[in-house]
Amino acid sequence: MERLDKFVSGSGSYTRSQVKTLLKAGQITVDGAVERDGSRKIDPQTQTIALNGQVLGGRRRVVVMLNKPAGFVTATEDPVEKTVMELLPPQMRHLDLKPVGRLDKATEGLLLFTNDGDLLHRLISPKKEIPKVYYARHEGRAEEADVRAFREGIRLRDGTVCLPAVLEPLGPGESAITLREGKYHQVRRMMASRNMTVTYLERRREGALELGELPRGQVRELTEGEIALLEGEETGDFLPETEDK
Repeated sequence: MERLDKFVSGSGSYTRSQVKTLLKAGQITVDGAVERDGSRKIDPQTQTIALNGQVLGGRRRVVVMLNKPAGFVTATEDPVEKTVMELLPPQMRHLDLKPVGRLDKATEGLLLFTNDGDLLHRLISPKKEIPKVYYARHEGRAEEADVRAFREGIRLRDGTVCLPAVLEPLGPGESAITLREGKYHQVRRMMASRNMTVTYLERRREGALELGELPRGQVRELTEGEIALLEGEETGDFLPETEDK
């Protein structure tokens, strides 16, 4: 059972205030009878709720990609810091979206949101080991010994052992890092363990999804095809073939 106004709001792009107006105007019916009380408890599985005669099918699944800027924490609420929820446009804020995983305050780039709890838990499950690709600017230069250390699995300074990862030097002070787990500040800590302090970090890819040309601070809703790609993500051998010399 759930409130009628919450159900209608989740069934389309309507804010709670818009739903209140629809109710007041008598445009919403429950089992064919006009209903004006948004607090009424309804059961979408056994009752028919309609807007202007059109049956509503329940909450619409939404998956959103944000190009996160620095300065926002990944949380639904925070008493002090600005949160990534503030970056969602007003028409999305009533859809009960939750961040998928997290990026730290200083890290930018690809961050997903969804109102599908099952999908969220699948995407953050350690068992899936979905690869995530980061671009880093850092002090020093990544050498072959660093690449080999990442491939073998870094042991952090506090003793934490990380899964094998890919470190791809892009030039002096630039690297791409591919991880299949999400420990606290993992990229920064792994690089620091090799004496390379990260000065800038951006997530550019998660599984088959790429950040692309989405402007910083902007969001876009994923297509059904992109969501299907996410649902099909499985553990894969993302480590490139190399020859040990």
